[in-house]
Amino acid sequence: MYYRKYRVIIPFLLPALILYSVFVLYPYARAFYISLTSWRGTSANMPFVGFDNYRKLLDEQRFIDALTRNAQLLVVLPLFTIGIALLFASLFTQGGKGKGVKGASFYRITFFFPQVMSAVIVGILFTYVYSPNNGLLNGVLRAVGLDSLTRAWLGNPQTILWAIAAVAIWSSVGFYMVIFIASMQSIPTTFYEAAVLDGAGKWKQFKDITLPLMWETIRTSLIYIAIAALDMFTLVQVMTGGGSSGASRKAEVAAVYMYSEAFTKSRWGSASAVGVILLILTLILSVVIMRVTRRETYEF
Repeated sequence: MYYRKYRVIIPFLLPALILYSVFVLYPYARAFYISLTSWRGTSANMPFVGFDNYRKLLDEQRFIDALTRNAQLLVVLPLFTIGIALLFASLFTQGGKGKGVKGASFYRITFFFPQVMSAVIVGILFTYVYSPNNGLLNGVLRAVGLDSLTRAWLGNPQTILWAIAAVAIWSSVGFYMVIFIASMQSIPTTFYEAAVLDGAGKWKQFKDITLPLMWETIRTSLIYIAIAALDMFTLVQVMTGGGSSGASRKAEVAAVYMYSEAFTKSRWGSASAVGVILLILTLILSVVIMRVTRRETYEF
């Protein structure tokens, strides 16, 4: 009977395995093969060049700069996104008298709303918000007498990357806030009642009860945000127009560089090499995060 169960399991798993192989594993393998060629995307001929594309990329300063910006985003996005999401989730579940601040339900919907919008729409929207002449941000700064802070946010090499990062944080906070709220609400209220009897304040309750019991949720969220930081293609492409010169170059990330190599310069072999490098970095980063953030799991 033990071996006969595979007669049922295999027929059910086979369609899923076939689909996974065709639409996931094969494209990965194909992309890796293309990265070993000098294919330009318009010919059936794919001259094999080995690892030349990878060597050229490591010597290409523009690609290194793009990866450096991804690394900067890798620090900023998780720090601010998770920090703000945790703050909001705490306020809306444990603020006030322990049932959330007044109007918590309304705020949850409001802060989650950006998540239902397309990233392209968000990028276009904030392109107008950051407009130097009639944009909302500069208009507000002028209205409150802070004219000295107005600038061309997407035209200034020093601010363009961080302006885009702010948009990414704004659009992501609501999603992680909802995840954290669900995790916090699953914690038994008896834990907090016991803490109150012991004289623990709100911060001590959060530090000693909430944070340890939702640590696994935070770890998972950290991986998601880290993967997003290694991508950032949509917002950067939309808000900079995919420009490869001027201030736009200062916001170019690896994914945008890959797009430029493939669709602007027709270097599909080089673009595939960038994709493979990003895949490897994503896998390594996920493993590192899981190991570094590993700690004792609390059950309740």
